[in-house]
This record gives sequence, C-alpha cells and structure tokens, in this order.
Amino acid sequence: MKKIHAWLTAILMAVGLGLLAPGAASAASYCGLVWGSLEESNQTMSTASVSNVRTGQHYCFDRLVIDLKGKAQGYNVRYVSKVVQDGSGLPIKMRGGAFLQITANSPAYDNETGKATFIPANRSEVTNVSGYQTFRQVAWAGSFEGYTSLGLGVRARLPFQVFTLDGPGSGSRLVIDVAHYW
Repeated sequence: MKKIHAWLTAILMAVGLGLLAPGAASAASYCGLVWGSLEESNQTMSTASVSNVRTGQHYCFDRLVIDLKGKAQGYNVRYVSKVVQDGSGLPIKMRGGAFLQITANSPAYDNETGKATFIPANRSEVTNVSGYQTFRQVAWAGSFEGYTSLGLGVRARLPFQVFTLDGPGSGSRLVIDVAHYW
C-alpha cells in the first residue's frame, strides 16, 4: 500500500510541476487541408475554350474539373446566395445548403467560328453527383462574351481551393476542390 501511495504522490508532483502534461490541443483542419471559403480569382482572360466538365470523389474532398483546349488562366470562384445565368442574370434553381458560382475566363465556343465547344446534355445536371459526400448539383449557367459559368450546389459552405493544371497534351484544366468538412 505504501508503494501505491509513493507512486501516486510522485505522479501528482510531476503533474503539478508540469513534467507530465497532456499534449497541446491540435487545431489541424480536416485531412490537413488549410483551405478557406473566401473568393478566389485570377482576372486574366484566356482564348482556350471549354471542352468538358467532369467531377470526381476523393477521400477528403469532391472535385470539379473544367477541361480546356489551350492554357487555363483566369477564373472567379465564390460562394453566392443564388447562382445566376451568364448574360441574363436570371437565377438558376440549385440544390444544396450553399452555392458556388464558378466562372472560367474562357468561352465554351470557338472564338473564330462561334461554334460551341461544349454543350451539356442536361443544363441542370451537367454531371451526375448523386452519392457524392459534398456536391449536390452541377448546373450550366452559360457562356457569354468569353466567360463560361457553372453553378455548384454543395452540402454546406465548406472550404475550397482552385488551381490550374497543364495537360493532357496542349490542353489544361481548371480544378475546384471542395472539402467534405472544416
């Protein structure tokens, strides 16, 4: 019994002196992601045209990719209270708890001929995101005067990141990742 009291006294003294203490609380974000939810933009215009829109699921985030014929450059991605169509400004009905208005500073048509380079089969459901953890809907908002816009309905206002990637070939990609959690 004396040994137990001696050990208990030693442990309590060590804790009291700060020799034994729990580790500091970590403020690390979900999956180590350090993204935010504020607007991200690059105002550079591009003559690269939109050729496809696709989505994918990852462990920590859902991803939307806009494929371009040429070099991706400018974009504007921000949370909005409602997604609006290019040109008319009319609201688009969206599913989700929060909405991202995504604008690529690239047309979805050939600049010389005016012929469309991407036409979604369904403007309200550009890609099928059923079963995604964060995405609820991808809607076409149009292509007007060199800009192409999409609406992205998500589960809640969550952190996101935007970046461009080269390839495949001479093309490029505008990528928007939205985290599953904060």
